[in-house]
Amino acid sequence: MTETEGYVDQAVTGIAEPQPMYKALRESTPVFRAPQAVVLSRLADIEMALKRTDLFSSNMDAVDLGNLRPLIPLQIDPPEHAKYRRILDPLFTPREMARREPYVTELVNEMIDRFAARGECDFHAEFAVPLPCTVFLQLLGLPLEDLDKFLEWKDGVIRPAGSTGYDDRHDASAGVAQQIYEYFDRAIDDHVANPRDDVLSAMIAAQIAGEPLSREELLDICFLFLIAGLDTVTDSLDCFFVYLARHPEHRRQLIEQPDILPHAVEELLRWETPVPGVARVAMRDVEVGAARSARANGSARCSARPTPTPRSSPIPNWWTSPATRTGTAPSAAVRTGASAPTWRAWSCGWRCANSTAASRITRSSPAPSWSTPLPCARCKHCP
Repeated sequence: MTETEGYVDQAVTGIAEPQPMYKALRESTPVFRAPQAVVLSRLADIEMALKRTDLFSSNMDAVDLGNLRPLIPLQIDPPEHAKYRRILDPLFTPREMARREPYVTELVNEMIDRFAARGECDFHAEFAVPLPCTVFLQLLGLPLEDLDKFLEWKDGVIRPAGSTGYDDRHDASAGVAQQIYEYFDRAIDDHVANPRDDVLSAMIAAQIAGEPLSREELLDICFLFLIAGLDTVTDSLDCFFVYLARHPEHRRQLIEQPDILPHAVEELLRWETPVPGVARVAMRDVEVGAARSARANGSARCSARPTPTPRSSPIPNWWTSPATRTGTAPSAAVRTGASAPTWRAWSCGWRCANSTAASRITRSSPAPSWSTPLPCARCKHCP
């Protein structure tokens, strides 16, 4: 077995608790050549790759989900990225999220009420999946009865059946992607004819330099929202509550010190991120450490791995109090020009879920079952 094969095997089998693997990788081979990418795990290298968009692009070659055009704003580099942020950011301001927070909290309690009398639940199936999906549909003004269809589609593009790697992902997911485009095309027509108080109607009404977003731009934003809203938040909730099950002292801390919750959410996102890496495309030959990320056949991938407490970082392994917490640049939600503008929406969901569920779900199993982790850690069963 080669060193590379051993690393990939460890990535697949160790996803339930990957931090030791990340630590060993950072200390032994911080710039590592994997089969499909050069993997970075040192803070300085990661920051360089994420900020130097002239060298490392977020374009479509970084992640192929069967989409026909770049997902907006995830696969758009600066300076074009900024014009979409100017439209999307106002839709997710703290005031706007505060307006929606009571609804999310009420929804959390309703979902817990459904299984509270039984004294048990499958956290993944009965909470982590339906909560963010319901919030997502409500935000965009889409019918709740379409939930099962959306769940099937997001798995079809993120984990396409029959795909064995990067090379055949597009063909495996393209058919499902086309169904997503067609659905949102009809949804946009409906919202144009019948405007309402939701994010999709607001995007349709928004303008850049006096011009509305094109139909293709709206579709590309909606495509990304589906993936971020239905998959990433679910996977994060799974990871969060498995951690709290394994560390009941921190669950008690959340209940006894609710003021630390915003910082705890940030720290959980950094420590328990379900996303194994952030992919970028080398736009020309670049040498990082002792490894060269070559621009071969048009592109080469550079993957920045999560880094639990990077060298030279003051960030602790766990939160202690608001006074000791700082911004987490190397976290799962890396604050770069390519970070999703919907951060406050998902943060609102995580905060409501953690504050309410941590106090009401008092017993949980620390041994869930996990599916194949790539591209994201995914819990199949969490009693």
